[in-house]
Amino acid sequence: MQRRAAAIYVALFIVIGAASYSLIATAQTPTVEFDNPEYELAQGDQFQVGDQTYTVSSVSDGSGELQYTEESAEYTVTWENDSTQTVDGEEWRVLVADGDEPTEFTLREEINETAILLDDPDASEETVEQNGTRYVVLNDSELVPAAEYFPEPETQSYAEGETIQYEGNATTVDSVTADAVQLSWTGPRTNAISVGDEANVTLGDQTYLAHFPDDSTMQLTQNFENYNSQIDDIDRFQTHINGLWGISIVSFLTAVFMIGFAYLPSRY
Repeated sequence: MQRRAAAIYVALFIVIGAASYSLIATAQTPTVEFDNPEYELAQGDQFQVGDQTYTVSSVSDGSGELQYTEESAEYTVTWENDSTQTVDGEEWRVLVADGDEPTEFTLREEINETAILLDDPDASEETVEQNGTRYVVLNDSELVPAAEYFPEPETQSYAEGETIQYEGNATTVDSVTADAVQLSWTGPRTNAISVGDEANVTLGDQTYLAHFPDDSTMQLTQNFENYNSQIDDIDRFQTHINGLWGISIVSFLTAVFMIGFAYLPSRY
């Protein structure tokens, strides 16, 4: 009689556990979906927010990147005193004027002595030094002082507030100190914005929620209320699934224990 009753309860718990598991197996997990997003974009698409145009530079694996061009971005560069800089394709040495509070500097042309010597068939490839003076050897015997042989370096002087052409830009001398010169200019700059799935992205003064329904599509929406509602539904669904898993596990374990208890030897 004990085993018969146990068998009935075991069957009952197995049915309950199986029913819970079948619900888990057939349940369809809800996902975030937006039927009418403000923007639905693919790689290469362009769209405008305010006065700014954005380009979708990449979309893949639940992430993407947007690019936009800032037409009047500010650039700065610092030239250390006594450093060599390339200006208009030529090498120049930066020489800050003497004094505690200098306001100007000079660019002195860097003479490529090696190239000049190699280009002169009468000159040796290297200079020589005698009694503290450098010489160029001509025709294997004649010594010409290097200061006389090489051309006088060109110089260009600039003061704070003046303009110099640098990398194709009209560049302003912002400040001059004993250690360095600071320059600035404005020009176009391409900026990149990384976009993650279900993450906020700010474009101008507008904030959007990004969603990637597949590996080639990016959606941007401002319907945060709809998104939060869907997240709540997903959380409730997961809570129900966890509860069903608990029922299934407890039911099957109870059935196993009851089978074990039913076959324990009787003391009477």
